[in-house]
Amino acid sequence: MLKVKAGDIDRLGLLFERYYRALYSFFYRLTNKSEVSEDLVQNVFLRILKYRHTYTGVGEFKTWIYHLARNVHADHYQKNKRLGFSDNFTELENSLREDYNIEDQTRKEEEMHLLQAALNKLDLEKKEILILSRFQGLKYRDIAELYGCTEGAVKVRAFRALEELKSIYLKLERQEIV
Repeated sequence: MLKVKAGDIDRLGLLFERYYRALYSFFYRLTNKSEVSEDLVQNVFLRILKYRHTYTGVGEFKTWIYHLARNVHADHYQKNKRLGFSDNFTELENSLREDYNIEDQTRKEEEMHLLQAALNKLDLEKKEILILSRFQGLKYRDIAELYGCTEGAVKVRAFRALEELKSIYLKLERQEIV
């Protein structure tokens, strides 16, 4: 990134190759829309070009790029909210592509549907923290840097988000049974 900052724009292709999948996965888990996720990844790399002068090299590049990604998603969300679109955090079925027999597959689909419904009830910050820590593999210290808080605060937020998710999931599960 320091070379891109210095004007070697050709190096951006290498960054794209390294981070495309992770960013796409991040956005897809937030939007569950392939085309939107691809567009948002492209917007992140446009912002890298536009704001490359702000990269200091202090801290991990991964943290800086996810900071941009969060801002891109927030801008997208606000734009769609103004225009009246709904951007639901829907099914995570793609993460369960293993072969199961029909009963197992149906049970997994029901569980994923319930999990998705529970995730939809969380506020955006809690969803982001869970996605960044559980699905994207960011460390708590990196998330803390993104949110401008301490690592301990992120741990508490992640724990509370998981507890709330669990509570919502169990309530939804009880409703499904009744």
